[in-house]
Amino acid sequence: MEEMDVSSEGVSGEGLREVEEEVQHATFQTTPTRTPPSRTSPVKMSPVSEKTSPVELDAESLEPSPKYLKDREVCLEYFTCWTEQDQINFVKDLIRSMHHHQHGAVNAFLKPMLQRDFISLLPKKGLDHVAENILSFLDARSLCAAELVSKEWNRVISEGMLWKKLIERKVNTDSLWRGLAERRGWNQFLFKPKPGESHPDYSFYRKLYPSIIKDIETIEDNWRCGKHNLQRINCRSENSKGVYCLQYDDSKIVSGLRDNTIKMWDRQTLQQHQRVLTGHTGSVLCLQYDDKVIISGSSDSTVRVWDVETGEMVNTLIHHCEAVLHLSFKFRYMNGMMVTCSKDRSIAVWDMVSPTEINLRRVLVGHRAAVNVVDFDDKYIVSASGDRTIKVWSTHSCEFVRTLNGHKRGIACLQYHDRLVVSGSSDNTIRLWDIECGQCLRVLEGHEELVRCIRFDSKRIVSGAYDGKIKVWDLQAALDPRTPTGTLCTRTLVEHSGRVFRLQFDEFQIVSSSHDDTILIWDFLNCTPPESNKSPSRTYTYVSNF
Repeated sequence: MEEMDVSSEGVSGEGLREVEEEVQHATFQTTPTRTPPSRTSPVKMSPVSEKTSPVELDAESLEPSPKYLKDREVCLEYFTCWTEQDQINFVKDLIRSMHHHQHGAVNAFLKPMLQRDFISLLPKKGLDHVAENILSFLDARSLCAAELVSKEWNRVISEGMLWKKLIERKVNTDSLWRGLAERRGWNQFLFKPKPGESHPDYSFYRKLYPSIIKDIETIEDNWRCGKHNLQRINCRSENSKGVYCLQYDDSKIVSGLRDNTIKMWDRQTLQQHQRVLTGHTGSVLCLQYDDKVIISGSSDSTVRVWDVETGEMVNTLIHHCEAVLHLSFKFRYMNGMMVTCSKDRSIAVWDMVSPTEINLRRVLVGHRAAVNVVDFDDKYIVSASGDRTIKVWSTHSCEFVRTLNGHKRGIACLQYHDRLVVSGSSDNTIRLWDIECGQCLRVLEGHEELVRCIRFDSKRIVSGAYDGKIKVWDLQAALDPRTPTGTLCTRTLVEHSGRVFRLQFDEFQIVSSSHDDTILIWDFLNCTPPESNKSPSRTYTYVSNF
């Protein structure tokens, strides 16, 4: 028998030479010990001369040669008699002896053989839930693509209600989605249905997802363009000349006024609650509430604690000797902590056992002027003062850590979260700081007077100033040193006719208060198309309370 011709005369390898010798001296009258399996499509190995290049191959050379047709069954017969490892070694030797373009052909042949459509195979083994669980980790774009793979994939996605699960995952992890679910009402179709109720079928959630995305894009566009529905609460009374502080939730707004009272407003009707909290003998300068208590600080130097349900005053803290300018508290499990600051230049740290048992832990002294604002978390207490400095203290030990210097005049406001501190000053600027190293990361300029209030989230900073303006800034762009300073303010909102004292915001709205005795609600979610005789960027709702 002639020598076996696999590809070029350059074929080498110890294993291959041994096979060639066996083939040359074999006597084929003896039946092999292992019967080769029948093959309807035998492997084809086209002989290629060493001098043949890929571009020289034509249609004729792709046809099996007579020599190949003559020898292939003999070769395959011997191949099937070897052990699996011998077969692998032999194929490796063959591949090493091939040209690069031949490797591509082999790869194209092997690729579909190595692929496994596990999503289609798992249900056949009774493992539908495993297939559903795997696909449930896909994002929306990937889930759309998966639906088009095959009917079986589409069936797994639809029967597994994977669009519903994707929406539920978003609601659990993203406050914007969670807020939209509550405001738009589609949260009733998520998670487990109530007893006796059932949820819609798969197609409902398949259509719901893109409508949610469109809603989110509209909200973001409204923020960028300043499109909003404006609601106004007029808080004027005979002795009132300003709304110094506020906090809100979905059902109410709680405000502290210059007339020494705390007033609450219904979010739906914007009408004042009949219950007015009285007891302070000076202007209410700061407040905070949770589901149990409202705590307020006043120019009368006291901190008072009120039952949020009944409005009853349950505690009065007398420590500071001048006006209490700001406070912050957090309850943790069975107890909590509160920090207050004052015009008397001191900071007081309190342990909160209960609303009626609040004990002074430590007094922090170091500022050389009134301490206007404090904020804290588990690691740091941060304070800002009219002495132009921000001071950082250890929450655990109450020891001084560092001072942040940079503002040219007194600091009126700040917020602290993670490593970021954002402060506003009477030098008309806003500064961003890294609390760990004390570095000023960015200076924002644009306000024409003292920056009185500031808040930020993961996307934006919102500031209010004595120039009566509210400015919205791109936080992520501000943290990028490559972004030009002039592009950072995305919108300026002008509606207040007096100094802006306090504001808070979320993904859908800003709520602000002013020396003009009003509370304004800037709604970026429910922005209806305006009438022709009104400003193209807002609609109005007025409510007067006398």
